[in-house]
Amino acid sequence: MTDSILRDKSKNFAKDIVFLCRKLKDNRVEGTLINQLLRSGTSVGANIHEAQYAQGTKDFISKFEIALKECNESEYWLELLFETNSINEEEFKKFQYNCIEIRRMLVSSVTTLKNKN
Repeated sequence: MTDSILRDKSKNFAKDIVFLCRKLKDNRVEGTLINQLLRSGTSVGANIHEAQYAQGTKDFISKFEIALKECNESEYWLELLFETNSINEEEFKKFQYNCIEIRRMLVSSVTTLKNKN
């Protein structure tokens, strides 16, 4: 159940990132920042989704740990965009909240799996 919730949240996060990046592109924000955010923000969900077909527990944990790193990186790019006035505080807080929520779920899942092994 939790895995499904996590997959849904991370996919919705990725979609929101895509829409934000389109808007940023229209507003002529630096392309490198957009590309970095687009890559990391969509990678979170991709790694969580890919973990479904992991070749064992170690591989599953590895995919979730990569997703965790990508989530942290996404938050960095969002902070940078906020601090350079490319996104407003409301947008930033919404994305930050989603990052925190996904990160908590990932940490909890990884910790539980590691403790089982």
